[in-house]
Amino acid sequence: MAPQENHENSAARASTPETAASTPAPTLESDAASAKMVRSAGMLSVLTMISRVLGLIREMTKARFLGTGIYSDAFTVSFIIPNFTRRLFAEGSITVAFIPTYKGYLHAQNDEETRTFLSASLTVLTICVTAAVALGIALAPWIVKLFGSEPVETALLTRIMFPFLALVSFAALLQGILNSHEIFNPSGLAPILFNICFIVVPWLVGSRLGNPARAMAVGVVIGGLAQALVQLPAVLRLGIRFGFMNPARAFLNPGMRKVFALIAPTILGMAAYQVNDLVSTAFASRAGTGVASSLQYSLRLQELILGIFAVSAGTVLLPRLADAVREHAWRDYSSTLGRTMRSLLLLTVPVAVFSMAFPERIVTLLFKSGDFTDVSVRLTASAFFWHQTGLVFIAMNRLIAPAFYARSDTKTPTWAGIASFGVNVVLVLALAFRFQGPGIAFALSFSSAMNTGLLVWALIKGNIEGVRHELWDALKYAIRMAIFSAVAVVPALFVDRAVYAKVADAHSRLISAGVPLVAGTVVFAAVGIALLVLTKDSVAASITNAFSRKTRGRGR
Repeated sequence: MAPQENHENSAARASTPETAASTPAPTLESDAASAKMVRSAGMLSVLTMISRVLGLIREMTKARFLGTGIYSDAFTVSFIIPNFTRRLFAEGSITVAFIPTYKGYLHAQNDEETRTFLSASLTVLTICVTAAVALGIALAPWIVKLFGSEPVETALLTRIMFPFLALVSFAALLQGILNSHEIFNPSGLAPILFNICFIVVPWLVGSRLGNPARAMAVGVVIGGLAQALVQLPAVLRLGIRFGFMNPARAFLNPGMRKVFALIAPTILGMAAYQVNDLVSTAFASRAGTGVASSLQYSLRLQELILGIFAVSAGTVLLPRLADAVREHAWRDYSSTLGRTMRSLLLLTVPVAVFSMAFPERIVTLLFKSGDFTDVSVRLTASAFFWHQTGLVFIAMNRLIAPAFYARSDTKTPTWAGIASFGVNVVLVLALAFRFQGPGIAFALSFSSAMNTGLLVWALIKGNIEGVRHELWDALKYAIRMAIFSAVAVVPALFVDRAVYAKVADAHSRLISAGVPLVAGTVVFAAVGIALLVLTKDSVAASITNAFSRKTRGRGR
């Protein structure tokens, strides 16, 4: 039997509840392996935090040059279109289809078949993204009409940025290879370079291209190239050599057939999630000037948090869960998922509560300058508050979805995504024109909560050993963190207001907004940490111990 067939049979058995109940659960991960996973996620979180901070500077650059005016809306719409296809066909496909399939080849240890699969992947990817880029450039004037933005400028920006799809797709393939080998740092460095390009290019060539939006579009393309190039040396160091092959053979490769089988339902589900963003943007661009831009600024803030915590955890989690499935280690599968969920709740619940308490202060500090006026602050802060109500649910989605992908189950997340898309569309239709940005933000948060609920229900129905217990523990821990955060935020609010009364007249926003926010943050963190110490929180202790082991190891 061919190695790929072994993988498929293993995946089929993995998805069967009866197998989960009857198969003995060998211990796959020791405490050291668990600590290694925490450290890997931690290192990736540091790189992602740097990237997201640069992402905020990127948005501050955009706010400085464009504010929430016509050019800002034009850039927002034009970037969403190629970015939508990137998430759908590049990163999404890599996450749900390429990594589990490639891991199967690695376990089979057949170098020739592995090389052929990688060559087939490169060939198919090249053909698909080339066709998509050409089609996108040709149809740009008709595509942008759907969004009600300034048609000529938006079409031009869309055409400039569509090659970004091809560049970032190759970067995603390289990331999938590295992540399958549990190498995460180059992938964490890639978005840092992207953001640097986005920030620097407008300052260098902004005055030469007619308007800053065009300079930003060029920066996006250069950043996409940097994302691919920075990961290539790490792939070459693995000793992996592959290239282009006959297209007919590439499409008929057994591994590619497996990838297509996994992608087919997934594209539908991921399309539903991404279309949520497109529908929201389309209605926002018609709800009033600046609404679309304010939603995007708010989402960038939310993605900063998700990128630091949830995306990093999900990236490290998927290869681990795929290994557990292949070994039929169901107890380990459940405990790994449960530990990661509780660790993420420890971080995201307090951040969500804190940011909902200080939305205007945060937005003012980060964005208010140049064309980003008090009106822009109010628009963005109101959207940010309602986006943050869904932060924890979106973070949990980033962990629970890989739990299905590791079992080669792409249908369940697909149907959950379609259902949440339907709810989002109905709510946007009902709320967009009456409540503008806040209504659209609430629609996304509510649909994300529904998505999480459906995925949790599906996990429970799967009867996987230990999963009910882990989910119940996660729910109790979420409630506990919510209570701790509510207690900590009360003194933080009092301190913030007291400090603001003394510095409100300062001309610099770094003082008038930054000093009160920092004071409130210190108080919130101090009270929260004290509560964790007093209650001897085991999740916080395990994270601390994992990083202290790493420090001791370096000391030796």
